[in-house]
Amino acid sequence: MGRPDGIRVRNEVPIYYLIPQFLTERHDSMNMITVDIPAEPLRQYMNAQRKKGVHISHMALMLTAYAHVVGQFPSLNRFVINKKIYDHKDLKVSLVVLRSGESANDDTMAKLDLSPADTVFDVQNKIDKYIEENAAGAEENATSIDKIMDVFVKMGPLMNIVGWLLRFGDKHGLLPQSLLDVSPFHASALFTNLASIRTNHVYHHIYDFGTTSLSIAMGNMRDTVRRGKNGQVEIVRCIPLGVVMDERICNGHYFALAFARMREYLIHPERLEIPADTSHPVR
Repeated sequence: MGRPDGIRVRNEVPIYYLIPQFLTERHDSMNMITVDIPAEPLRQYMNAQRKKGVHISHMALMLTAYAHVVGQFPSLNRFVINKKIYDHKDLKVSLVVLRSGESANDDTMAKLDLSPADTVFDVQNKIDKYIEENAAGAEENATSIDKIMDVFVKMGPLMNIVGWLLRFGDKHGLLPQSLLDVSPFHASALFTNLASIRTNHVYHHIYDFGTTSLSIAMGNMRDTVRRGKNGQVEIVRCIPLGVVMDERICNGHYFALAFARMREYLIHPERLEIPADTSHPVR
C-alpha cells in the first residue's frame, strides 16, 4: 500500500536502504550544523524593496531560498518512515508562529505550500495572507491545526489510545489526507524565527512522528570572524541558522552542496525574484 503523502524511492544505491535498518528513528539519525548567512546583503535588499513600497521579511527570503534549493537538490525533500525512503509529493513547510497575545506561550503552528517556481514576492504574499487570516489568534480565527489539537486534548484518558492509533496509522500510511493537510508534523521542513523574540538560534529537534526531515531555526545576529580575500581577518555580521537534518535522506556532501547554494542565494537575494532553474537537478 502506498502513502498519500509520499512516493517510494526505489532507484538509490544500496547503502540508503541499509541505513534505516540500523538507524530506525529520526532522533537516532540527526546531524546538526550552523549555517551563517551574511546579514548585510539581506539588509540592503530589504531596504531597496522598502523604498519601492514593497515589504520583504527575513523569513520570506529564507523560505524562498529553501524552496529554490529543494527544486535543485530534490533529495532534500525526502523522508524515512517504517524503514522506507519516500519523496514528498509536495513542498510544505511548518512555521512556529507567535501570536499577538499577552501570553509568552501563545504560539501555534502554520503550514505553507511552497514551490521552486515561487519568487520572494510570492512567498511574502503567502506569509502575509496567513497573518491576515489569523490575526490576533482570536477564537473565531483559530487555525485548523489549533482546532484539531484542541479536540485531541479534550479526549482526556482516550488521548493515549488516539495517540497510539495516530502513530500506527502514520507508520503504515493510513492517515487520511485531510489530517495530513493540517498536521504540522507532516511537512518537508520546520522553520522558526527565534530572532523575532530576541533569542539565539537553537538546534530544533526533528520529530519521530510525521515526515519532517529538516528543521531550520534563525537566531539573533552575531559577529563571525572570517579571513578576507587579502588574507586579513574581518568581522562579518551574520544571521545564524541552526540546522538539524535526518542523515538518512542523503549524504553529507549533498547536504553541504545544498546549503552552500542556499547561502549563495541569500548573499544575492535578487536572484530570488525569478523562479528557480530546476532543469538540471542534483541527484
